[in-house]
Amino acid sequence: MGLHESEGTSSTQAGRFLIGSRTRRSTRRVLSIDRKDCQAEKSLTENLTSAMRAADSELGQILQEVDEISSLLRSDHPDTQTMRVAAAHPAVWCAVKQALLDRELRHLALTDELTCLYNRRGFFAASTQLLKLAQRNKQNLLLMFCDVDNLKTINDTYGHQEGDLALIRTADALEHSFRDSDILSRLGGDEFVVLAMETSKQTEEVIGRRLEKNLKKVSASESRYELSLCVGVARFDPLHITTLGELMVQADQAMYEKKRVAHKSRENNL
Repeated sequence: MGLHESEGTSSTQAGRFLIGSRTRRSTRRVLSIDRKDCQAEKSLTENLTSAMRAADSELGQILQEVDEISSLLRSDHPDTQTMRVAAAHPAVWCAVKQALLDRELRHLALTDELTCLYNRRGFFAASTQLLKLAQRNKQNLLLMFCDVDNLKTINDTYGHQEGDLALIRTADALEHSFRDSDILSRLGGDEFVVLAMETSKQTEEVIGRRLEKNLKKVSASESRYELSLCVGVARFDPLHITTLGELMVQADQAMYEKKRVAHKSRENNL
């Protein structure tokens, strides 16, 4: 997953925070819209134009698959002829295209336009379902509240475009640190939150090491600053009923306690 070159962004900048394959896409993307179409300066009209282009591509694939299936049937069978005629009918084309665009509209309403992670609304919608599933299956969850360190300094020193790139780099690092089934969100500003299934291979310590490693990767080509996160963690125990709001408060408090301890430590070292 990478940021494609857009106006005002050099190819060097766009390549700074690529990890892994260029073709990797978040499973949260409903249609294959390039990340450049999710930049903050893009209007809703421009995003929908991109969605329509993607819808045309997906629609064409659907109709091609229908044609391929019908070609395997007896060509002289009435049902085969009916299916081929229906697939080529403009009304069918428009109906499928409208369904795809409606799906993308719902997706845009739940997605942060800068990072392509869930927004606050999307996070609460998806997390509520995951909490119910975890409680039913007696599964522990980890809620991690993350704050990007020194984002204001990056904005003030290098400009808000660089601050936006820092947020996108952070989103990329998060996506490579968690599984596709985990729920990642940018709540707004420099705040991210993740709700993840806790397993023997995905403990708080393991995730922390993986996240630190991926943050270093996305910062490798950036000599001016290094990205880091302050992370507070709350644990969901299925045997004790806890709301999503209560978990977020606990994780937020844990994060600010870490910030307080780190600040006091720096003062003592001066």
